Amino acid sequence: MVAKTLYGFEEVLATELRNLRAQKVQLGNRMVSFYGDTGFMYKANLCLRTAIKILKPITSKRIRNEKDLYNFIQSIRWDQYLAVEDTFAIHATVNSTLFNHSKFIALKSKDAIVDKFRKETGKRPSIELNHPDLSIDIHIQQDLCTVSLDSSGGSLHHRGYRTATNIAPINEVLAAGLLLLSGWDGQCDFLDPMCGSGTMAIEAAMIACNIPANLNRKEFAFEKWLDWDMDLFEKIEEVCLNKTRDFHHSIIGMDKAPSAVRKALTNVENANLNDFIKIQQGDFFESTKQVEGPLHMVFNPPYDERLEINISEFYAQIGDTLKKSYPGTNAWFITGNLEALKHVGLRPSRKIKVFNGKLESRLAKYEMYAGSKRTKFQQK
Repeated sequence: MVAKTLYGFEEVLATELRNLRAQKVQLGNRMVSFYGDTGFMYKANLCLRTAIKILKPITSKRIRNEKDLYNFIQSIRWDQYLAVEDTFAIHATVNSTLFNHSKFIALKSKDAIVDKFRKETGKRPSIELNHPDLSIDIHIQQDLCTVSLDSSGGSLHHRGYRTATNIAPINEVLAAGLLLLSGWDGQCDFLDPMCGSGTMAIEAAMIACNIPANLNRKEFAFEKWLDWDMDLFEKIEEVCLNKTRDFHHSIIGMDKAPSAVRKALTNVENANLNDFIKIQQGDFFESTKQVEGPLHMVFNPPYDERLEINISEFYAQIGDTLKKSYPGTNAWFITGNLEALKHVGLRPSRKIKVFNGKLESRLAKYEMYAGSKRTKFQQK
């Protein structure tokens, strides 16, 4: 099988898969391949935090032209996956000098499937782009055509808990990936000081408590497959829920906008995480550290012109606030404005290249010691 992900999260996703006991895990470009049975496919969709989709390849073949493609697609036993009364959709990606139009590949493949059903039954399945019974993925790499079934359906970042959002909300998969890259494991207190609609705090709580990432999702594509096994899925879900763990620290989401606080509260309630997350109104630049021990901070500050901020002043305030008010804190934040980091006034101990959508970004870490850094190292 293949798990798709975002740039920079391949190793994180591979670790997730190994922790779930996937076999033969191999990294690729924005994807990780692995082996597992039907039950593991269910578990991967339910539990993986950094996967966008889980694809189940069914066959592949080398092709040279559109006739080869048509004949190859027609040769597949589609009645094993699709009833004539069902609907289907095809998504194609092409990286080839032989083919250059993904939409044409999708159209030609659709024709092959429809013609096969019409020839064998006198009827044909219908196309449904938004909510099909079967979603088919066709990937052409040079002359190798791989046909897969999309077991997820809509992107797995649609967790199901977020019904209220603000301007430029962070993608749930991106949020989870940033948290895992930062080393968040739920072993200390956590703060998102610019929480928006609460996504980072919610993902942090789910990681801390080992709650399956997509527990609140309404449905997966595999629930419409001809071999859908509800009993198996419910058994796997029960096993995963039995592996949740207690959390004995605080998770706080803070935002100065009352509208953001209201939305975050709604989303936290949707995720059934009221016992683990506190949402409060407050201005980060006027705040101080509220806990005595180590604090883990991950946030997504504004860096877009639409949000009408003075970038240089704003990022200078971030640095000043961290330096003056947050000793004993590992602070991480993502920015798509690479120049903005120069205004923080602190030297990041790490910078990791990631993408927020199509925007190249950096996840930067600032280690704020209690006392001077020299004192910190002398104590060791």
